[in-house]
Amino acid sequence: MDRWELRRQDYSLDSDQEDVREAFSEFFAKESPSSVVRAAEPLGYDAALWEKLVGMGVTTMSLPAALGGDDATLVELVLVAEELGRNASPVPLISHVVSVRLLAAVGADRAVLDAAAAGLPPVALALAPLTGTSPALVPDAAIANDVIALSGEELVLFRSAEPAPFIANHGSTPLGRWDPAAASGRIVLASGPAAVSAFERALGDWKLLTAAALIGLTQIALDTAVEFAKTRETMGVPIGSLQGVAFPLADVAIGVTGARNLIWRAAWMSEYEPQARPELIAMAYANAARVATRGTTTSAHMQGGLGFTIEADASLYFLRAKGWSVLAGDPNLDLVGIGAGLVVAAG
Repeated sequence: MDRWELRRQDYSLDSDQEDVREAFSEFFAKESPSSVVRAAEPLGYDAALWEKLVGMGVTTMSLPAALGGDDATLVELVLVAEELGRNASPVPLISHVVSVRLLAAVGADRAVLDAAAAGLPPVALALAPLTGTSPALVPDAAIANDVIALSGEELVLFRSAEPAPFIANHGSTPLGRWDPAAASGRIVLASGPAAVSAFERALGDWKLLTAAALIGLTQIALDTAVEFAKTRETMGVPIGSLQGVAFPLADVAIGVTGARNLIWRAAWMSEYEPQARPELIAMAYANAARVATRGTTTSAHMQGGLGFTIEADASLYFLRAKGWSVLAGDPNLDLVGIGAGLVVAAG
């Protein structure tokens, strides 16, 4: 079998990728325990934590070496995003990294790119094209001065003196009601089909990294429930020995493993053969949202009355899963889009 063809079927990590995952796993575990996550509510942003993460080079790692980056691919980025999700870390890593990649892809002015890559303050991405000058809900706009948006057939970097007003949400994310008309400046990054294509690619990157974060979140929810099931007893035996507890948890574990594999495959194909299987990103995103919702719900159920208290980490994970899953709209619409594409291809 051709080596390249084999790689398309094998998405296991190499030693460098394992090192990346381990480094960020240790960072988030140390710097972002649930106490830090809760302290950042309701805004969902810890400026000190974000500054430490920027210091690790996360905002520039996927840039080409010629632009001061490390040539990291989407595969490495989904590994980082999963570790972020595993700790529900209150930082705008996904939207900012996607925005920086977008600026590099369209050949933005080097001064603009360098300022964005510095990460302070972060840059946000509007996940839907603007409809005129109407305000829009934009993830992380409540902490960002710059927002990249598709306006008509122009991809524009809007600059404002202040972040957008914060909109409270279940996921405790810095969601903002951003008003493009209030921007103090605008820089056109691309026009015409190139602008639309660049925006769609960035939106795909955002969905892929969010899918990875959702699976990391589900993994920690599962781990928490498993530990509870191993130590909680009923009638003299651990509740984890009961089929009614063990089987649902095993089902969540199967879902997490399958979703992770799909995300890795989508990341690899998007990075190296973006035209071959473009539907994989939508599949990975919709599937991750489903697995996260079901997995965090199961985790809460397995912990009985404790799991439904607001103080329990199970509730924290459940609310994040529900909130993060809908930041770009209903994930099921992505599946509708895949179906429509298959109909067109078959016809």
